[in-house]
Amino acid sequence: MKKQLHIFFSGRVQGIGFRYTVREIADSLQVCGWVKNLDDGRVEVLAEAGEETLDAFIEQITQRFLRYIKGTDSEWLPATGELHGFQVSF
Repeated sequence: MKKQLHIFFSGRVQGIGFRYTVREIADSLQVCGWVKNLDDGRVEVLAEAGEETLDAFIEQITQRFLRYIKGTDSEWLPATGELHGFQVSF
C-alpha cells in the first residue's frame, strides 16, 4: 500500500549535493515526489511510494549524509497519487 512521507532534514544539508543525491536515490527506488531547500537552511522532501520503499529511501539518505544530518522531522500521510516522477524544486 502506498503512503506519503513529508520530511524536513536539518543540519549542514545545503550546498553539499543533498537534493541531487536524494533525487538519484528516489529514481533508483521509483519514489515519486520532490525535494527543495528552505530559506531556514533545512531541506524539505515529499515522497510517495510503498511503505517499505520509503523506509529504504530514508535509510539510504541517512546513511549517505550521516555526518551532515543533525535532525529529521517526518510525518506519514495517506498517498494522494498526485505525484509523478521525482523533481528538485526551487
